[in-house]
Amino acid sequence: MAKKKSKSASSGKSTAPQAWVVSVRMGLGHQRASYALRYLCPENVLNVGEIATSSPEEMKLWTKLTSSYEAISRLKSVPLIGQGLFNLYNRILYIPPFYPLRDLSEPNLQSRIIRRYIEKGLGKKLMEKITSQPLPMISTYPVPALIADYYGHRRNYCVVTDAEINRAWVPVDAAAGKTYYFAPCSRAMLRLREYGVRDEQIYLTGFPLPKSLLGSERLEVLLADYGQRINYLDPGDQFWPLHGNNVEHFLGRANVRFRKKRLLTLVYAVGGAGALWEIGLHIAKSLRAKILKKELRLVLVCGVRKEIRDNFARGLKDLKIPAGLVPLVYAEDKDDYFERFNQLMRVTDVLWTKPSELVFYSGLGIPIIMTEPVGSQESYNRKWLLEVQAGIEQEDPAYTDEWFGDLLKLGRLAECSWDGFLKARKYGTYKMEEIMRTGTMIRESSPLRR
Repeated sequence: MAKKKSKSASSGKSTAPQAWVVSVRMGLGHQRASYALRYLCPENVLNVGEIATSSPEEMKLWTKLTSSYEAISRLKSVPLIGQGLFNLYNRILYIPPFYPLRDLSEPNLQSRIIRRYIEKGLGKKLMEKITSQPLPMISTYPVPALIADYYGHRRNYCVVTDAEINRAWVPVDAAAGKTYYFAPCSRAMLRLREYGVRDEQIYLTGFPLPKSLLGSERLEVLLADYGQRINYLDPGDQFWPLHGNNVEHFLGRANVRFRKKRLLTLVYAVGGAGALWEIGLHIAKSLRAKILKKELRLVLVCGVRKEIRDNFARGLKDLKIPAGLVPLVYAEDKDDYFERFNQLMRVTDVLWTKPSELVFYSGLGIPIIMTEPVGSQESYNRKWLLEVQAGIEQEDPAYTDEWFGDLLKLGRLAECSWDGFLKARKYGTYKMEEIMRTGTMIRESSPLRR
């Protein structure tokens, strides 16, 4: 486990180590994590199910798995059969309640199926690539980590991308496994223990956030951006009288000086499968008057799905909102999309989205309004976000103008923002780099280094 250090460590410069970073092109969550770590790669991020990592037989399997996940996520909104199909798929990925505390190390059906595929050769080409240049391997998807564990690869790390996870993230014989896990929060760490992973193989790092949103290890970019964000979130001056001294202490007086160079910005982000996109147009309709008066800025994030971008464009036209007044963030290539999304986050005041891996962006001081969860893991992400008080469940999007305005005036969004900034870990990328470089990590007490 990590070494304990009571005071913050110095933030001297360091040379980033090298590691293979492996992900999967399924949704956005696993690749969002790998994108933040791509600077560690000797080449590009490796994605399973592609020519560089998989035989033709393996590629068919990965394609089938990916397409079924995204199709069923989108089908949830289809009346009658969609919900039934989704419930069946979600049952397979079911995460049991954490309490009562018990031994859950016995492998489940998914664990056994994955193991059988690996024994039949799944991942063999991936391991040939990995062993061609023996470096640590960091996987943001569990299956490559399980493959590397089976082949006995040294220094095999797995980034957990949700607050709580299914037993399938862990090898069949968890106690004998050699994979090290990077947990984004304490709930994920406790789940891994419950599944039989040894304490010395779990690091409570936090989720890997992109360095472009942090700056160096001193977090100068984040502190400057957040100093402006927290001002935008308290137009009624309800938050500052209670917390102003603490905010200034952590951010610095210069950062909290309000410059007011832009509009309050609300971002609605569609998930990788495109589910729940319609909510974006309900929000735009409700906020139309404020958008036209330029009292706030709404941005709709389409991801990498052209059909979602086109749906938004048509809907905004029907609402008679001039083109460009509600920006649409879209890119055909996922790396381009992640870059544009990260740039947007620097000037985002409120993020409205599914409780996906984006719940961990609350560590940036961005309050999150949550849609209904899609899948068992998102239900647990939602639970975690509410526990740390960094998120709010959406009210009826048709009345966004009313309840969103009240949350602003009462300082509720500012409170959520501050709770997320203090409680959600933001140092995950640097902690993972530290482990790559030293083989361990220092436990920190300062919220700025967690």
